[in-house]
Amino acid sequence: MTGTPDMLPSTAFKPEVLKLFDKYVHGTIDRRAFLNRCARYTAGAAGAMATLAALTPNFARAQQVKPDDARLLASHVEIPSPKGYGAIKAYIVRPSGADRKLPVVLVIHENRGLNPHIEDIARRLALENVIAVAPDALTPLGGYPGDEDKARAAFGQLDQQKTREDFMAAADYAQLLPEGNGNLGVVGFCYGGGVANMLATRLPTLKAAVPFYGAPPPLDGVPHIKAEMLLHFAGNDARVNAGWPAYEAALKAAHIHYEAFIYDGAEHGFNNDTTPRFNPDAAKLAWRRTLTLFNRTLRT
Repeated sequence: MTGTPDMLPSTAFKPEVLKLFDKYVHGTIDRRAFLNRCARYTAGAAGAMATLAALTPNFARAQQVKPDDARLLASHVEIPSPKGYGAIKAYIVRPSGADRKLPVVLVIHENRGLNPHIEDIARRLALENVIAVAPDALTPLGGYPGDEDKARAAFGQLDQQKTREDFMAAADYAQLLPEGNGNLGVVGFCYGGGVANMLATRLPTLKAAVPFYGAPPPLDGVPHIKAEMLLHFAGNDARVNAGWPAYEAALKAAHIHYEAFIYDGAEHGFNNDTTPRFNPDAAKLAWRRTLTLFNRTLRT
């Protein structure tokens, strides 16, 4: 995980501004409310606009693996989802020239659909000698629209019950890929972290689940978890972290194999190297731990 060389660190922004931005990207406040409130901390409207521009993802500068990288084979598929919206599209990336069947990892996006950053994450995973399958929950609304604000607005229109079934269909498809070895893991970020938690409660064949700063699943489903859990939390993320004590208690009560790490000083979204909330030290350590879990649980 590298990030962009000219990107401001999260410490360049006041904590109050980062909290406002978190509310904005999660739909609690709209763009106008963010700018109006942010202006209190940035000496006016011009400063607020500049702050929003600085916090907005820059996909091109953060891209680590090009879409046409010769080491990879990438394709798009449409997966039937009869219990969901009917179908969900997915981006599949695998190493070129693989001479054996490989583990499969679902890559679940944030609340903006399958944007270029998550596609890049999928390619990074594929370079680790796994097959990455990245579904797009925005499929029924035309897919990721190429604009983060439009994507966020579209995301709010989804029927989450149907969307959960779409992810279940994608997981079933991924596990049965003929190039796969039958072992399935999942990694998800923010909204996708919550989906990773949910899938762990519903997929008894799931081997490993890695939610990054994700919401807990319904706690009555925790005893059904069979996967090993690796949970990553940001230290400066009171909103998500508030749900962790009860979730951890449920994991302990059900004797689920899990590890959880809270990265001190890191912001929600610390793994996303397209924005200033990226924390390179926390991201590097969390990514290394994630790969270690997948290598241990999915290659047997």
